[in-house]
Formats: sequence, C-alpha cells, structure tokens
Amino acid sequence: MIQELKIKNFMSFRDEVTLSFEATKDTTFEGYHVVEVAPGVRLLRFAMVYGANASGKSNLLYALDFLQDFIFAKPGDLEESTGAIPFKLDAVTPKEPSEFSLKFYVGNTKYWYELKLDQQRVYLERLYYYTSNQPTKLFERTWANGESVLTFNPSVIKISNAAKEELSLKCLPNMSFFAARKQVNVAMKEIDAAREWFSTGIMPIIEPQTEMFDYASKKMVEDSDLKQYLLNFIHQADFNISDVKTDIVKRTLPQNFINMMLSDDNTPSDIKEKLKKDKSIESIRTQFVHTVINERGEEQYTLTAGSQSEGTKRTIGIESAVFLALQEQSFLFVDEIEASLHPELVEFIIQQFLSQKSRAQLLVTTHYDPLLNTVGDDLIRKDSVWFTEKDDSGNTDLYSLVEYKGLNRIRSLQKAYRNGVFGALPNIK
Repeated sequence: MIQELKIKNFMSFRDEVTLSFEATKDTTFEGYHVVEVAPGVRLLRFAMVYGANASGKSNLLYALDFLQDFIFAKPGDLEESTGAIPFKLDAVTPKEPSEFSLKFYVGNTKYWYELKLDQQRVYLERLYYYTSNQPTKLFERTWANGESVLTFNPSVIKISNAAKEELSLKCLPNMSFFAARKQVNVAMKEIDAAREWFSTGIMPIIEPQTEMFDYASKKMVEDSDLKQYLLNFIHQADFNISDVKTDIVKRTLPQNFINMMLSDDNTPSDIKEKLKKDKSIESIRTQFVHTVINERGEEQYTLTAGSQSEGTKRTIGIESAVFLALQEQSFLFVDEIEASLHPELVEFIIQQFLSQKSRAQLLVTTHYDPLLNTVGDDLIRKDSVWFTEKDDSGNTDLYSLVEYKGLNRIRSLQKAYRNGVFGALPNIK
C-alpha cells in the first residue's frame, strides 16, 4: 500500500507537494476505509482529488504512472529520453531534475524509494526499508564523473564484485536500477520484494479515453470469477442486463490480406507463422442478454457490444480493473471517474470498492462535487478529500480538506466548495 508520494519539478508541480494516505485519528468508516499495515500505521484505501480544469489533477496521476513506467523501461540507446517532464513555465526549472519520493508497504514492511532525474540521466536513485523506526539503505545509485555509481549495503545485500560490476554496466544513465537488475541473475531478496510490488502493486492509469471494454471482455473469457463479479455489479446497478456472453470466434482471412501481412516487415514473426498455418484470426465476441417485461410478459433479447452505451462499456471496464485491484491488493487510479457515467453510478462504484475487504487502494480525480455531501456521514472520510489549485505562476499546489478548521460547522461541503471556501475552482471572470 502507498503511504506517501512526493513530487517536485514534474509537469505542473514546480514546488514539492505531498499526497499522503495516512489516516487521521478520525474513526469514521474505519472498517471500510482504513487498513492498519503496521502497529500504529493506518493507511487509507481511497482518495479523491478536486480541482479546476488544467489545475494539475491529472498530472498527479501521471506522476505515479511515470514512476511505474520508468522503473521497468529499457531504453533502446543512450540518446532515448527518460520521459521526465520538468516544470516548463520558468527560466530555471527546465534545467533542473525532477524529483520523486514514494513510501509504501510490501506486506508489513515499509519501503522508501527516491528518484532524481532529468530527460537524459538519473542523478540519484535510492531504496530503503525499515526494520525499526529508522530507514536502512539497501542501495544507492549516484552520477559521478560521467557514469552511474552503484553502492549496496553489505550488511543486507550480499553480492559478489562480479555481479556488482555487471549491474553497473547494465545500469545505463537513462534507465532505472530495477530495469538493469532484471538483466542480471543475482539474488537480492529485499530489493526484489520492492521490485515485485512496483510490478503488481500499481496498475496502469485509467483515463477518460482509455479503452477498457476489450480488456474486460478478454478477462471474462479467462476468469469466471470476474464474470460473476461483473454480473453481480450490473444487476445491482440496474443496467437491465441479465447476462453477458463471451466467446472466441475464428474468422478466415482473405488471401490478399494474408499476403500483405506476410510481406510487412513490421508483422511479428509469431503472427506470420500463425497466418501461414491457420489463415485465420481469433477475436473475442461479447454479447449482452437484456431481459424486458412487456404486454407479452418477460422476454430476453441478445444484443451486440456495439449496441451498448459508452457508459455501460466504460463501467464494465472500470469494474474489471477494480476487481483485479481487489484481487491483487493493488493501487488503481482513475482520471475523471465520472466521464460517461451517471453520478449515482460513480458513488456506487466507490461504495462497492470500499465494501470489499482488501489492501487495494483507489485514487480518483473528479469534478462531481455532490460527492462532497457524502463526506463524514455517508460514504467518504474527510481525510480522503484533496484539492489542486494552480497559481498565477502556473505552479500546482496540492492540499487536503483536513487542513481547514471548522469543517464540522459547515452544513454542506458541496456548497462551501462551490462558494470558493476551499479554492480549486475555475477563475471565471
């Protein structure tokens, strides 16, 4: 589980900001929202971020998405960019590195990862873990004399000089230590636990334009538990859908199309071999059974996926990701969760996620402010609410609802937000 994320000089975040999942002493919805990962350490399972358009809400999610991508990316050559994007509305910051700090738990063990890099190279990369209140360094990677320098804590990480030298050679300036580590056959149990968490503990970002339905259809073919989970959700959400049928269909391809694919150098060799052998292509067919009641009684009609609304398909896609996050105890983040969805459905998705016992975490950005009326006495905790606001210099600030005093005296948080009490609104003149 993620405890804390710090970002500096990345996209619209010029100054350092901190997103914390540590719960306050408030015990509201304790059993649903809070997981005690270690004695005295209580982490939230859900957070939502409000802010005006272009205020930096999405950039917060992109920062976490960038971290996961970079950790496993293997550049093609030394000239390939790391992908880091510094704050550009300033004369100084584009020349300075972006900085990240992530504290997270693997089981009951706390880790702390630090990264400082620009578009060409990594200047600092460190990993700690905690066996007491003080962090124990596992490895450090610095930039000196035109090359990456790796050092390990010999009391924890015991590797030969040969393995260390090989890791140093593999660790290109524009790649992470973890990507280099994958190429070297050496045992580093404590480091690999963190690496595995980065691989399975953070899911890819879901944006409004992310096509999730094909993914959901494919997963339903493979996983009957997912299909049942989605059917239960669909029935409770009253989609008028009584069943979802998924199967694999094989279509014979025209010979001229096959010849074109075989002659294309961009066609993977395994696909070419399959085309030569089968001369066909497999695809997943998803159909929806709708049950209606009319003057003739109850009737069922089977419709194609193309007949379903974008909202229905997006809901199924998001819920498939939620199911996987719950199963894998992963961190899932969704940008503009209300896109193509009815507001009550947004609340239902959050409610269903929180009702499942899991260490999974969900972070969403949204413009749907009626959710603020569920804070404190219905669905959402106060410490789960965050805001982004961009100042005149273009810098994004990130702050929590609990930073405001007198919240208990506010009858409607939604009205207070709309009246500008918490900022994070568009500046319409």
